[in-house]
Amino acid sequence: MSFAKGPLAVRRSFRSSLFTMAAVACIASLGVAGTAQADTGKIGLDLPLLTSPFWQSYNNYLPKYAKDSGLDILAPVNSNGDPAQQITDMNNLLNLGAKGIVVGPLDSAAISRALDAAAAKNVPVVAVDVAPTQGKVAMVVRADNRAYGEKACKYIGDHVKSGKVVQIMGDLASVNGRDRSEAFRSCMKAYPGLTVLEIPAAWKGDVAATALDSLLTANPDVKGIYMQAGGVYLSPTLQTLRRKQMLFPVGDPKHVVIVSNDGIPQEFDAIRRGDIDATVSQPADSYAKYGLFYIKAALAGQTFKPGPDRSRQQHHPVGAGDSRRPTACAARDEGERRR
Repeated sequence: MSFAKGPLAVRRSFRSSLFTMAAVACIASLGVAGTAQADTGKIGLDLPLLTSPFWQSYNNYLPKYAKDSGLDILAPVNSNGDPAQQITDMNNLLNLGAKGIVVGPLDSAAISRALDAAAAKNVPVVAVDVAPTQGKVAMVVRADNRAYGEKACKYIGDHVKSGKVVQIMGDLASVNGRDRSEAFRSCMKAYPGLTVLEIPAAWKGDVAATALDSLLTANPDVKGIYMQAGGVYLSPTLQTLRRKQMLFPVGDPKHVVIVSNDGIPQEFDAIRRGDIDATVSQPADSYAKYGLFYIKAALAGQTFKPGPDRSRQQHHPVGAGDSRRPTACAARDEGERRR
């Protein structure tokens, strides 16, 4: 695992990692060679939420890549973190005449109802970020979420010699939340001096803040924190640590080692300030670009098979293709500091 060197390298690492993700994107085997031209009709876009800077960034990329691809998109809808609302939103997109839909599923199982409704109308669906566990999709475009958990674990394990570390988890109804949680937990077994405490926060900042406040009251000696989604957990976590008088800069003996997950500008600002140590970058631009790429290809009649990523053969559980983006980790250069 490599890390950017020096405060100014953080921004360079972030930008170059996103470029690499797009450039070396894994294009799964296509049933028909090339991308056929077709009258795609309007494309529906369903966003899981817009309270996270990560999804705000993804939303901002959609018009650009739609224009580049020659796609006519309906106005994106925001399901506001509600799986039931997401099903309603997708049905509304079908009623508006969407010929294809790109969606970021909130609940890997619950989304199947909307996928079944789309399949009944022969409307292909591409899932981004989260893989459904049921229902038919043409392609899943997502990062290797186990790698997220593993990279966070290794960074904390290499910088904290012993003590308690906290994992602020995502929604365990989501494959992403489960993958990150299980990978972090499993990797931590390699660091016997560390004890893992867990907060199931369901991608909700207020839940994370309340639970972390209680946990720190009972465990004021926490040495490290892994936030599975910086977009929703960064601000509440830092506010809680500040309120508990536990927020010390990197390099201070009392500093709590913190690794976040998303690669948003707010995280890089926090790294520069010394509030947090590292972030594992998630490719919002690649999600937008390849989500639209695959929906266009599906509408042209192409089919996909699971494709390998850099580290292991990937298989999507419901039989469609799975195009996973690589991950990258950036941090300030603090040498081999251990606590």
